[in-house]
Amino acid sequence: METWKKVALGAAAVVVVGGGTRAAGLWGGSSDNSKNLSFQLPTPIQTLDISKNTDTYSGTIIGNSGANLMRVDAKGKPQLELAKSVKHSDDGLTYTVELKDGLKWSDGSKLTAQDFVYTWQRIVNPKTASQYAYLASGVENADKIAAGKAAVDSLGVTAKGNTLTFKLERPMPQFEYLLTFANFMPQKESFVNKEGKKYATTSDTALYSGPYKVQGWNGTNNTFKLVKNDNYWDAKNVKTKEIDVQVVQKPETAVQLYKQGKIDRVSISNTPELYKANKNNKDVVKTPEATTAYLEYNQTGKNKFLANAKIREALNLATNRKELTDQVTAGISSPATGLVPTGLAKTATGEDLAKYVAPGYTYDPQKAAELFKQGLQEVGASNATLTITSDADSPAAKTTLDYLQGSWEKALPGLKVEEKFVPFQQRLKDSQTQNFDVVVSLWGGDYPEGSTFYDLFKDGASYNNGQFKNVPYTDAVNKAETTDALKQEARDNDYKAAEADLFKDSNFNPLYFRSGYSLQNPKVTGIIFNSTGLNQDWKFAVKK
Repeated sequence: METWKKVALGAAAVVVVGGGTRAAGLWGGSSDNSKNLSFQLPTPIQTLDISKNTDTYSGTIIGNSGANLMRVDAKGKPQLELAKSVKHSDDGLTYTVELKDGLKWSDGSKLTAQDFVYTWQRIVNPKTASQYAYLASGVENADKIAAGKAAVDSLGVTAKGNTLTFKLERPMPQFEYLLTFANFMPQKESFVNKEGKKYATTSDTALYSGPYKVQGWNGTNNTFKLVKNDNYWDAKNVKTKEIDVQVVQKPETAVQLYKQGKIDRVSISNTPELYKANKNNKDVVKTPEATTAYLEYNQTGKNKFLANAKIREALNLATNRKELTDQVTAGISSPATGLVPTGLAKTATGEDLAKYVAPGYTYDPQKAAELFKQGLQEVGASNATLTITSDADSPAAKTTLDYLQGSWEKALPGLKVEEKFVPFQQRLKDSQTQNFDVVVSLWGGDYPEGSTFYDLFKDGASYNNGQFKNVPYTDAVNKAETTDALKQEARDNDYKAAEADLFKDSNFNPLYFRSGYSLQNPKVTGIIFNSTGLNQDWKFAVKK
């Protein structure tokens, strides 16, 4: 999921910490001495629509006010949630799920197996225009429906009484993680239809199946609540009655509030200065991540320079990832070696997948200058101007763009780099509509398996914002997901080939693998830190 969107880790996919959180800056704290929790978001949430959400912060609110068939536990494993049992056939092509008895929505109405059929159908329905429709790829007819070539009700998800059946076209090693994922949480069709275009645009126009329900969000305000959902099947184990949520966009302000006892946990990794000033605080906790920051190049032809492979390669070679990482993150994060970050998954032999697939990105300004000169000649120009877009509300954005501007212009004579800062939501829209030359993106996986990253850049993929076509890359990823789906060693090799294909064509530019540190109130315990899917699970969160 996009980040300032979702984060992924994998093998140790979840960590339980006292008030644990992802270092994305998600946190706040109680403004009094009550047992209520109060968490801070660095950007406003965008939606409560389960099918349409794509960002971290909306996903966190949706994930804690919703429940799915399974829920990731403290060891990173999917466990039964709304499901009483989950079984699959020996060939991995059929999953049979029986729901618990007596499930209810937050309004007290009955929650049924049909609510799951509807939510799966809604996400692949072209009319929904969900960017996450591709996650259902592999379920019978999902791709055809998303392409408008099959009826929505032909999807391989059916219900009979309290039993759900999923029919797959190919084995999906990640399937049980999809049964925990927020975008596949149930939705009540009659409620969605009743609300129409207003559905999930405010807290009152959404319905909740999880530990909490949202109150007081009008669609734009920066303070609201999560209150205990007494109709949740496991409400007896939800000990916190209220979680207050506020948006604090300035990380320095958030840290000040923490030190005043008003914030339970906050990131100190947003800027090098913030980290250096607080790294020796006794409340510091390391927050592992597996998020990749990278540059996307618009390869539609709108910018003739970026349509040239030599110029893209020159930009990659002119990027000193170690120096950039040190300057942008104070050395907290690590230079990226490819698309897949460290900690997402391991190979069949136990090696970190990121290390195994690394294709050999290097810093070579001399070679970069030569290639840039050749590229300019090929496009018939003596100089070039490129604009880099990033988030106006990201503390790291200005430092990142300043570094790239200075280093690229120095290494590549004839290049002028302009900076463009837009709000997070606008950056997402600009990326999706190719309204950029170069854009800074961050991605964290939705489940602990390589395809959560490699699916991004397949030909025609909804998140292939640069809209490049790399046939060998797409073929390698498709092979991993079909022929080699249940052959891990072969799948590892497919992903290695895919990374090599991206590297060969310089289709994107990996910058760093993000990690971070936070200040954490030791009185807050029980939060499950998920590195994939729901980034932090507040179900068992309590303040002593």
